[in-house]
Amino acid sequence: MELERLLKSKLTYSAPEPQRRSANMPDYAAEYARSLQDPEGFWGEQARHFHWFRPFGKVLEWNFPDHQWFVGGQTNITYNALDRHARGSKRNQVALIFLGEDGSEQKLTYGELLDRVSRFATGLRGLGLEKGDRAVIYMPLTLEGCIAMLACARLGAIHSVVYAGLGITALRERIQDAGAKLVIAGDVGFRRGKTVDLKSIVLQATEGLELDIIWFCRGGPKPEGPKTHDFNEILWGHKPETEAVPVDSEHPLFILYTSGSTGKPKGVVHVQGGFMVGTAYHLRSFFDLKDGEVFWTTSDIGWVVGHSYIVYAPLLEGITSILREGAPDYPNPGAIWSAVERYRVNVMFTAPTAVRMFMKFGSDWPAQHDLSSLRLIGVAGEPLNPEAWQWATEHLMDSGKFGFVADNWWQTELGAPTLGTPVVLEGRPGLVGMPLAGVDAVVVDADGLEVAPGTGGLLALKRPFPSMMRTVWGNHARYQQYWNEIPGQVYAAGDVASRTPEGYFSVLGRADDVLNVAGHRIGTADVESALVSHPSVAEAAVIGVPDLLKGEAIKAFVVLRTGKEKTDALREEIIHHVRLELGPIATPSELILLDKLPKTRSGKILRRLLKAQEMGKDPGDLSTLEE
Repeated sequence: MELERLLKSKLTYSAPEPQRRSANMPDYAAEYARSLQDPEGFWGEQARHFHWFRPFGKVLEWNFPDHQWFVGGQTNITYNALDRHARGSKRNQVALIFLGEDGSEQKLTYGELLDRVSRFATGLRGLGLEKGDRAVIYMPLTLEGCIAMLACARLGAIHSVVYAGLGITALRERIQDAGAKLVIAGDVGFRRGKTVDLKSIVLQATEGLELDIIWFCRGGPKPEGPKTHDFNEILWGHKPETEAVPVDSEHPLFILYTSGSTGKPKGVVHVQGGFMVGTAYHLRSFFDLKDGEVFWTTSDIGWVVGHSYIVYAPLLEGITSILREGAPDYPNPGAIWSAVERYRVNVMFTAPTAVRMFMKFGSDWPAQHDLSSLRLIGVAGEPLNPEAWQWATEHLMDSGKFGFVADNWWQTELGAPTLGTPVVLEGRPGLVGMPLAGVDAVVVDADGLEVAPGTGGLLALKRPFPSMMRTVWGNHARYQQYWNEIPGQVYAAGDVASRTPEGYFSVLGRADDVLNVAGHRIGTADVESALVSHPSVAEAAVIGVPDLLKGEAIKAFVVLRTGKEKTDALREEIIHHVRLELGPIATPSELILLDKLPKTRSGKILRRLLKAQEMGKDPGDLSTLEE
């Protein structure tokens, strides 16, 4: 299949030699070996980079399937993200830069951010929010959204950010499941030059609920009501007198809901100590951020990537973090590259969907800008097809002269990169990379037995690490299912993967995204990569449909690049191209040309929606579906 073809081609990329020499993690093999041989020594050392109000005694307590880290320690993630820097040498360094689609800009230094977070925390405390209480945040990607998160954490309250734009039912479900005491909401967002109404969603989602609502209003006056408050009045009407509340290392930091194909969304719980240590470690070691550098994660605070790598880890490490509201290709496809040039961005974290979108618009847009500051692009969210990796290396990294494209894989449940390609390793398109520190990853069959290298199987993790979730909110039995789905006391990632003899992993997609065509297991990622490697194809999604002869047949959905016309001839040409790439067994039996693919708001293609429509079945929870 495509993976075998790539391995035979031995196509590899390496970071420039000076970048490898100056890497924060110069010896991957030694670092990784130590993390497995002495996890308590390794993670204890990482944890001691931070301030603890009370030192931890034991690094790890592992009672399958429950794990606790830095046991007995007391800390507060915001003390380490804000006070430590603002009361030291970085007080006047820029912490966060907000960019609007209209070209507007706001900056906050570490000193200013601490002042605002402390003020807002004082205001929240005045409304009765205390340690352990839950607050739902339904805010556009703004500085105020970040301040709201940090202020909750400062009090020891538990925030649950809901992506601004999820529907009424999805928001109400999350408010009720979390048992939220208050909601912090925006009235509007801005995307592609248009105003996105959020206010009506919040009003309907909270109807009949006894809640305080704090409104961040940019589209008009706040709604009136006995329990409604103005964000800026809460912020500026209080003094910056709230210190970080010491909390246990295992105290919940946030609940983040993830959608499944069945049942209600799961409220994944991450905790203050382990999340702090794990995400910050990977910012240094995997993303290779240095002091004084600028980091841009093109996600949203509504997703785990935004929690980990827009807000918390960059602030913990004293880095400048960029956030930009709106679409990355608006007002034109060069907007993102203009900002990279203007702010001299050093490291970017984005999604394969975004890279394919950049490809679709062509290389002329990035070529108009000086991207020489950009030395690393991390990519995660779904499999990065080799065509996109190659394009990004050639056109965003000047054929590798500027730096390196680093694939990585992780999940909401895992909190931080888990498999990946650090700058000191070879990048091998089609392969996500090696297990990162603390990660003992295996590929197994349904009985939990390891499969041979090059063989597809289920991706599983044999041990926990600090940034991993602790439970599912209000449903610990659902958490335990992760560890009991496959025999052998392993965490079931729900993904299908294979591993090379050298230890590189390929994550082929979700377990239900693997096709069985006439007894052949074919990853949707293989077929999608072959489709996208055709010069006319921008994006592709593949599903399996029942077939009397083969068991399953392949049906493909394709979005063409700009300027390409939908014709029967082109459809047949693309199918023939896949046949040449992968062989007859992986050739789509049907190919549909679409204007766009159904995606979540974080950019993941919703293949299960395409499948459900095809089969006439209920697609499950669609609360994260993009409009």
